[in-house]
Amino acid sequence: MLQLQSAFGIVALLLLAWAFGENRGAVSLRQAAIGLLVTLVTAVILIKLPVVANAFGAINDAVGTIAAASRAGTSFVFGYVGGGALPFDLKAPGADFILAFQALPIVLVMSVLTTLLFYWRVLPPIVRGMAWLLERTLGVGGAVGLSTAANIFLGMVESPLFVRPYLSQMTRSELFLVMTGGMAGIAGTVLVLYATLLAPLIPDAAAHFVIASVLGAPAAILVSLIMVPETKDQRTGGALDDPEMKAASTMDAIVQGTSAGLELLLNIVAMLIVLVALVYLANAIIGLLPEVGGAKISLQRVLGTIMAPVCWLMGLPWPQAVTAGSLMGTKTVLNELIAYVDLSKLAPDALDPRSKLIMLYAMCGFANFGSLGIMIGGLGTMAPTRRDEINALGLKSIVSGTLTTCLIGAIVGVLT
Repeated sequence: MLQLQSAFGIVALLLLAWAFGENRGAVSLRQAAIGLLVTLVTAVILIKLPVVANAFGAINDAVGTIAAASRAGTSFVFGYVGGGALPFDLKAPGADFILAFQALPIVLVMSVLTTLLFYWRVLPPIVRGMAWLLERTLGVGGAVGLSTAANIFLGMVESPLFVRPYLSQMTRSELFLVMTGGMAGIAGTVLVLYATLLAPLIPDAAAHFVIASVLGAPAAILVSLIMVPETKDQRTGGALDDPEMKAASTMDAIVQGTSAGLELLLNIVAMLIVLVALVYLANAIIGLLPEVGGAKISLQRVLGTIMAPVCWLMGLPWPQAVTAGSLMGTKTVLNELIAYVDLSKLAPDALDPRSKLIMLYAMCGFANFGSLGIMIGGLGTMAPTRRDEINALGLKSIVSGTLTTCLIGAIVGVLT
C-alpha cells in the first residue's frame, strides 16, 4: 500500500513541478517521459545492484583528494582554524569545523583546476562529448550536462566552474537546469560526514548517499525542464565554438584562476552571512506572534506544516509525515546538515526504517536559503551579464531542487 502511495507521489510531484513552472504549454511530454524513464531505470540498477554503487567510490576518492589538497593549503596558512592539528583537546564534537576556512576554500582550488583544464584544452572536448550523448537522450546541451553530472560529487558552485565560459551563452532553461542541479545534490566533501551521522540508523548509508547523488542528475534535468522548458535553440550544444582562453601560459592560467576564485569566494561568504542573518531576523519577527501548540512560530515550523503532505506523497504514513515535514522545514530554512543531525537524534519510534531511508534521499540536496546565497553570489560572479536572471530564478530553484530530491525519495519508496 505504501509503495502505491509513493507511486502516486511520483505523478503528484511532477504535476507540482508543472504547476510551479512557467510556459506550461511548452513542456515536452516526450522529453519528460524519457527523463522519468532514465531516472527510474538508473534507480533500479543502483538500488537493486548495490555492487554498482561501490564503483562510484573511486570517483568519490578523487574528489576527496581535491578536498584533502585544499585542506593541506588551508591548514598551512590558517593552522588549526583551517583544519590543522588542534593544540588543545576538543570538548564538543564538530566544534573544530569552520566553514569559511575549511570547506569554502575548495572553490579556489577548483577555480584554478578548471582554468588549467580549459587552457590545456581538456574540458572542451568533454563538453562536446557530453553534448553528443545528452542531446540524443534527454535533449540537453553538453555544457549543461557536464555541470549537472559534476554535481554528483561536487557542490553548486564548484560544478558550474567546469563550464564557466559557457554560462553567459546559456538559454534561460539551461541556466535554470544548472541551478536546479546544484540545489538537488550535495558535495562529495560532506557526503562522508552525512553518512557517518546516519550510519547507526541506516545500513550502508554511504552507498545510499552515493546513489542519491547519481540519481540527482537525471532527476534534476527532468524537473527543471518541466518547470522552465526550453523555448529557444540551445546555444551550448556540440556545435558550440570553444571559448578562447586569454591565459598566456600555465602559470598565467594559475594566477587568473586564483584571482577569479578569490572574487568568487568573497562573494559566497558575504551572501551566506547576509541570508542566514535575514532568516534569523525573520524568525525573530515571526516569534512575536502568539504561540501555537505551546511553541513559537518560525519559518521552520511553517515550512514543516507545508511539507508534511509532500512527505506523505513520498510514501510515509501520515503520523510520520508530520515529523518528516519538520525535518524538511529545517533543511529548507537552515541546511541539510542540521536536518540530518535532527534525524539522527529522533526517538527510535518516530520514523520506521523505510521512512528514514526515504528521508535520507529527500534531504540529500542543497535546496535551502543559505545555499541560495551561495548560488547567487557564485553564479552572479561567474556570469555577471546574467546576474538579474539568476536572481529571478533563485527562489524557483529552491522549489525545483526540493521537488527533485522528494521525487527521488518517492522513487526509493516504490522500490523499498
